[in-house]
Amino acid sequence: MKHMTRLLGAVSLAVTSLTAPVFADGGTLVIASTQVPRHLNGAVQSGIATAVPSTQIFASPLRYDENWEPQPYLAESWEVSEDGLSVTLNLVQNATFHDGKPVTSEDVAFSIMTTKENHPFKSMFAPVEDIETPDAHTVVIKLSQPHPALLLALSPALAPVLPKHVYGDGQDAKSHPANSAPVGSGPFMLEEFTPGEAVVMKKNPNFFIDGRPKLDEIIIRIIKDPSALLIAMENGEADLYPFMAGSQEIKRLEKAEHLGVTTDGYAAVGPINWLAFNTASEKLSDVRVRQAIAYAVDREFITKALHRGVSAPQRGPIIEGSPFFDESIPAYDVDLDKAKALMAEAGFADGMDLTIDYIPGPKEQQQSLAEYMKSQLKKIGINVTVRAAPDFPTWAGRVGGHDFELSMDVVFNWGDPVIGVHRTYLSSNIRQGVIWSNTQQYANEKVDEVLNAAAVEADPVKRKALYGEFQQLVAADLPIYWINALPYHTAYDKKLQNVPTGIWGTMHPMDMVSWSE
Repeated sequence: MKHMTRLLGAVSLAVTSLTAPVFADGGTLVIASTQVPRHLNGAVQSGIATAVPSTQIFASPLRYDENWEPQPYLAESWEVSEDGLSVTLNLVQNATFHDGKPVTSEDVAFSIMTTKENHPFKSMFAPVEDIETPDAHTVVIKLSQPHPALLLALSPALAPVLPKHVYGDGQDAKSHPANSAPVGSGPFMLEEFTPGEAVVMKKNPNFFIDGRPKLDEIIIRIIKDPSALLIAMENGEADLYPFMAGSQEIKRLEKAEHLGVTTDGYAAVGPINWLAFNTASEKLSDVRVRQAIAYAVDREFITKALHRGVSAPQRGPIIEGSPFFDESIPAYDVDLDKAKALMAEAGFADGMDLTIDYIPGPKEQQQSLAEYMKSQLKKIGINVTVRAAPDFPTWAGRVGGHDFELSMDVVFNWGDPVIGVHRTYLSSNIRQGVIWSNTQQYANEKVDEVLNAAAVEADPVKRKALYGEFQQLVAADLPIYWINALPYHTAYDKKLQNVPTGIWGTMHPMDMVSWSE
């Protein structure tokens, strides 16, 4: 059906040109994914699996362009007060939910507060004290302190606008039945959700932006077998494969003539692969031991040899593609002599024993690096035991429960440091049993002070300087050794137009994606 739709579109328009590509509305986009969503409501659940369909089904107040600039979406305009303590959103007046009910300021206010109460990223809306709705199309967000991260937090991956008439019925938002049968106001409407298999979304004929969406249908096919997924891309059964990270699959799909492969689309995601230290551990509480380990690890060997050149080195806590990254951060380039000297200074001239954990799943970024650590750290007298976990919950229980010494991990920046970076380094976020919080039990009063200042600093130059100071502080303390940016790539059929390569990639409305023939 998909290919027939494309063919008919091409036949009807082929007379216009024999050489230039022909663009036609309609057709189906099949997205291949290994990610399995539990449900489709991004207001109460983070992560790729939920965000890709959620951002098609739900509209948000703002959207972002490839230059990190906010753009109108449900809000046609907005204004930040001079003191930074209120943000006013002026909503479009023609937006409706998929059930025909109008989108109002009450829905936006309800959604932000629901997200604040239920989403795991507590810092996103923490300063929101109250939301006023003086009329049906005006939203005034009242803040306890200036919050420069707020506008980014109002973008599609983080702030879906829910229908209050559906979700405001008193049921728990995290387990609400509408999470698996959502009603949004986005460019596509849910047609079918088969958990573990597929999400089928059809065009919203009443979308509030004229002429969009271009496609008739988006199907997310969940293919757990990596080999089967690659074959589906190669033979045209699937058209788009985002969040591809394995070097072998990247290299393989680069050889397919009808496919393009790009690294664009992940700037706001900021996925960092790192080695975490439990700083409360007796052996790792001495910063010299952590620094010794850093000097023993060869980032260049990892990215160029183990990752076959598809990964980029990552020197700090803020992704290197971010405007906040500090180029002067110490890199800890491999130096085994310095590493041995630091071990001796710390009283471990005779070495020590350590255990390393890793996230179970794709080996290349996790298990292989844990095994590399075992061989590499032996060179400075550290005997490493690699401890496997039978499943993700077991690993998460160990790391979130602080029952580890070293662990490989992958953590996302999520655009603004307030959203995705602060959680790892603030001492107030040492939360027993919570994964992807400050699981390293790292505490530095100066870091807390600088991060809290950066969170409220409205001047972009001063804010960048504060994040520079933060990066220098944690580079000295090394609660984490940052290794590489996860090498996310997107493979796509070259006939696709407007492939989603902005800062949020496919976690962004795909209302402009279309086919050419």
